[in-house]
Amino acid sequence: MTETAFQIILYAGNGKSNAMEAIQEAKEGNFAKSDELIEAAGEELNKAHDYQTKLLQGEANGEESPLNLMLVHSQDHLMTSMTVRDLAVELVEIYRIK
Repeated sequence: MTETAFQIILYAGNGKSNAMEAIQEAKEGNFAKSDELIEAAGEELNKAHDYQTKLLQGEANGEESPLNLMLVHSQDHLMTSMTVRDLAVELVEIYRIK
């Protein structure tokens, strides 16, 4: 369970970093690079989401999932990172039309 939590944290962190870099690239007017980073952020977040989905499916199939702080942290990290990516998409578009 802890290993899965770490995988979620890893991929969510990568996605968040890519999204933040995309904003910086958009600030500089590098929209092609910004778009690549947004795409990369989505791919990383999808990997994290896949790990989350496996946990949810396991629990739905009757597998017990002991609740631990690392798992709670990983879920929080994933949701925050997904929000950062969504906001990055909006900010990049604002910079694009500026």
